[in-house]
Parts: sequence; structure tokens; C-alpha cells
Amino acid sequence: MIFIKLILAHLLGDFILQPNSWVADKENHKLKSKFLYFHILIHIVLSLVFLWDLQLWWVAVWVGITHFIIDVAKLSFQNVKTKKNWFFIDQMLHVLVIAGISFYFNEFDFNFLKNQEFLKILMAALFLTTPASIFIKILLSSWTPAPDGPNTIQTESLTSAGKYIGILERLLVFTFIMVNHWEGVGFMVAAKSVFRFSDLAQAKQRKLTEYVLIGTLLSFGLAVLTGIIIK
Repeated sequence: MIFIKLILAHLLGDFILQPNSWVADKENHKLKSKFLYFHILIHIVLSLVFLWDLQLWWVAVWVGITHFIIDVAKLSFQNVKTKKNWFFIDQMLHVLVIAGISFYFNEFDFNFLKNQEFLKILMAALFLTTPASIFIKILLSSWTPAPDGPNTIQTESLTSAGKYIGILERLLVFTFIMVNHWEGVGFMVAAKSVFRFSDLAQAKQRKLTEYVLIGTLLSFGLAVLTGIIIK
């Protein structure tokens, strides 16, 4: 399958065979960096090797040309603040190019959009992301999360960390249920308890502990209920 072969070539060329020193040199010198052209050449060679068909030489060249254009765009427009965003944009565009090539060779179709089971699972997974977070936030809105007190432990928290932790835990619980591994749900509850409630015990804030406990149970409960409904 051309898609898998080109993805393997991409993973090798973009991550394993590209040292950090090359990345730094490209960011500093952009089009003047010799490592940019070494990098593109490696992608062309890897694509040819994995395809193993000289009649598809144009595919390897096309991969190299598009890779060069995408990389130059990233190097030209990214800055310190947008570097992370451009990394994901860069990778997404590379994968889209490979997907387009595979589509040209009729390796992909859109019949999966007619599969009702797939659509139900996709709907449930989407619900368990931001929509579920909003539901839980509204349900907890009548309580104060962290009352002031002499024993309160002030710690810095990552921006929106709680939201993304909740989304990841719900998706993991949902996945465990869909593959009939309910023991994984128990593992998730235990892991969350160890890492989260040890901090709450140190803070000695009963209201905060109850608030987090309710939020956790709501999060897990929504994921379990959604999994059961879909099953």
C-alpha cells in the first residue's frame, strides 16, 4: 500500500534521520541551510526505496517538492510563539500530500462514512471532548472549587490542564469499554486517585476534595454511560 510505504519514509526522514542540529541550522539559515536540501534528498531517496518501483519515480520527486515547499513555509512564518502550531500544521500537510497520492491510486474511498457503527463511535468520541467538559462545568458551577483557608497549598497549574486531562481520561475510558476491557476503567480510577487526591490530602480542604471528587465521578460516569449506550 503506497500510503503506508510513504508514511514510513516520512517518519524515518522527518524524525529518525533528522538530527536536532539540522533542525537548528534550518531555523537559523532557512533557505541558505545546506541541511534543508539534504533533508529533502533523504525524503526522495527513502520514498524511492520504500516504493521499490522505478516507474513511480515521479511520486518520490513530488513528495520531495511538496516537502520542500511546506518546510520553507514553516521556516518562513514560524516564530517562538507559533513554533508548536507550525509543527502540527507542517505534519498535517505532509500527511495530506501522502493521502492525496494514495487517493490518486484509488487506495482510499469514503465508504466508511456510510458505516453507521463508525459514525456512532465518532459521535460519542466527539461528545466526550469539549461538549462533555461544558456539561460538567455547568453542573459544578454552583459550587466554589477552592475556598481560601490557612492550610491551602498554592501550586502553579498548566493552562487548561484540567480540561485536557478530563478529555483524555474520558476517551480512554470510552476506548476500554468499546474493546471490552472494563478492568482498564478501574486502572484509570486508581491512577487518577493516586496522583490527584494525594495533593488534595495535603491541602486538607474538604470542600475542594469533594468538588474534585464530584467532577471526577461525573467525568468517568459520562464516559461509562456513553460507552454503554453505544454498545
